[in-house]
Amino acid sequence: MMRPEDAAVACALGADAIGMIFHPPSPRNISIERAMLIMEQVAPFVTPVGVFVDASASQIKETASALGLRIVQLSGHETPDDVAALRPLRVIKAIRVVRGGLREALQPWRGDGGGGGGGGDGAGNLIGLLMEPGTTNAPGGTGVANDWDEVIATQQAGALENLPPLIAAGGLTPQNVADVIRAIRPFAVDVSSGVEHERGVKSADKLEQFIRAARSCDHEP
Repeated sequence: MMRPEDAAVACALGADAIGMIFHPPSPRNISIERAMLIMEQVAPFVTPVGVFVDASASQIKETASALGLRIVQLSGHETPDDVAALRPLRVIKAIRVVRGGLREALQPWRGDGGGGGGGGDGAGNLIGLLMEPGTTNAPGGTGVANDWDEVIATQQAGALENLPPLIAAGGLTPQNVADVIRAIRPFAVDVSSGVEHERGVKSADKLEQFIRAARSCDHEP
């Protein structure tokens, strides 16, 4: 989110969480001041998440403290030790999906992994693994489709067991999100460019269609 009004619309339509990027090279980077305006529009029971890329623990904690964030997403080359250093903040770690390489990328996050992943059992502060496309180095919001076949193959091989919950991201749109949910049954889905009508400006219609499509899968077996 870059605009307070977009956050208000997303919350009203039923979003569970809204993200704010704090990474200057990103075209969706926002200032602390803009983030404060967005936070004013976050409805009760909607979770705000700060997104960082290879930032120091002190910088992340300072930003989180200023905004009252409890959850952050790390979208760089952070290690399990970096995750552990952010306690008591809870952490979502982005993992790059590369054909034939996902199992290896997941290995450091298995068990405690230094960061206390513990398979999402509360042993540590790692609460989710976000699957991002490995075909781009940009941290999210690119619209590039993920390699869902690689995710499915890894899942079927049992390589996602004893890990924190999976969050699906990468090229999701109102048209394809339900198919992705049915294929991999993630804990959550993440979207940015797929619900924009121009960079950084969300479309209320696309947000509504996306959330409706995602919710349509809630009660399916």
